[in-house]
Amino acid sequence: MAMPAAEIEALIRAAIPDADVTITDLAGDGDHYAAHVVAPSFAGLSRVARHKAVYGALGERMGGVLHALQVTTAVPT
Repeated sequence: MAMPAAEIEALIRAAIPDADVTITDLAGDGDHYAAHVVAPSFAGLSRVARHKAVYGALGERMGGVLHALQVTTAVPT
């Protein structure tokens, strides 16, 4: 069962309210996405901590209903 991009975006925004989130379906199958997340709250966090925040927003869906997610994060410039 595929996970809609809008649901991924909503979950990330709920967990990281100041985030600007862009979701791209990489394979057109609803299972392989890229998430680009830019948030002021990422300031001072390592890349690993930022990625943990994004994956944490998705919880148990990762590896289950959501098969693969390529994550890039940034602080606004």
